[in-house]
Amino acid sequence: MKYNEDDNKSGLMEEANMEDNKSTTVKKTVKSGITFGSALAMVISYTTWKSVGWAIFHGLLSWVYVIYFLLRY
Repeated sequence: MKYNEDDNKSGLMEEANMEDNKSTTVKKTVKSGITFGSALAMVISYTTWKSVGWAIFHGLLSWVYVIYFLLRY
């Protein structure tokens, strides 16, 4: 059996590309999750307290406020 160095390099490049794709997908998912969490926190806060200031503050807390709200109320 002949060992071909070019096959090994292309295999490593494919593996590296797959890792880059996975990393990009995870980063996009996390960013979407953070954005959705902030929006959800602001909507919950505004409908509960009728205050834009509290909505902005709770939006910065994001999922922390959403989880707190679910446990508290």
